[in-house]
Amino acid sequence: MTTRQGKCPGKLRVRVTRAVRGASLALGVAVSSATADAPRWDWQLSKADLSVTVSVLDLEPGLVRASDVAALKARSVFPIAYISVGTLENWSPDVADFPARVIGKTYGDWPDERFLDIRQRDVLVPLMKARFARAKALGFEAIEPDNLDLHINDTGFDLTASDVVAYTRALAEVAHGMGLEIGQKNVPDLTPDLMPYMDFAVTESCYQDGWCAQMAPYWTAGKPVYDAEYADRPINWKKACDQAQGFDISMILKDRDLTAAALKSCQ
Repeated sequence: MTTRQGKCPGKLRVRVTRAVRGASLALGVAVSSATADAPRWDWQLSKADLSVTVSVLDLEPGLVRASDVAALKARSVFPIAYISVGTLENWSPDVADFPARVIGKTYGDWPDERFLDIRQRDVLVPLMKARFARAKALGFEAIEPDNLDLHINDTGFDLTASDVVAYTRALAEVAHGMGLEIGQKNVPDLTPDLMPYMDFAVTESCYQDGWCAQMAPYWTAGKPVYDAEYADRPINWKKACDQAQGFDISMILKDRDLTAAALKSCQ
C-alpha cells in the first residue's frame, strides 16, 4: 500500500461507472457532466470502514472478503480495487512471481517497495492480469492502477512517458476484456493519451497542487474524477469544494494513511 501526493489502441469505451451516473444509464452512452452531481466516494487502503455512506468505495483488496464486497454491492456501492501496477511491494503474496530483471530501485520513502520495468510487458501484463482476476473474484468491479508516474521517478530504468502510456493501455485492454473498469491514477500530463482508454480517474491533491483542470477531458466525456486532498497539508476546504463542484469532481479530505472514513467530503 502506498499513499502519495499527486505527481502523478484498445477499444474506445464510453462506459460510465454505474455508481456514478445511475443504474438507468445504458452502457456505451456518454453523459454530460451537467446531468448529474458527482458521487460521494471514499478511499480506504490501511483500515476499512464499510459502513460509510458513499456511492463509490476504493479499497485495498486485502482488507475485505468476497462477502464484504457483495454486501457493498447490495447497497449499490461501486467497489474499486487498489492495485499497484508500477511497483512491487515486498509483502505482496505474489512477490516471488516477479523475476529479478523487472525489479528496479527502491521507491523513495517506501523502503518495502521497488519500481518495475514496465517495458517488459510480456512479463508484467500477465502478472497484473492475475491480480485483476483475484480482485474480480472478490467481486470488485474496477481497478485503480497505482504508481503510473514512472517516467518522472528514478526507477533504475530509462522509462519514458510513451512507456507508461503503452503499459497502461495494455492494462486497460486486459481489464476491459475481463469486464472490469479501470482508471487513470494521477499522471495529469498523460491525460490526453490515456483518457480515451480509461473509465474514470483517481487523483491526489489536484487542488493543493493546482492541476485539477488537467483532468477536464474526463468530466467533458462524462467520466468521473475521484480526488483526495490530504489533511496534513494546508487547504481552504470551501474553495476546494467550490472548484470541485465547478469541475464535477468527487473530492474528499483524507489522512495520509487513507484509513477508514473520509474526514470531509464536498458531496
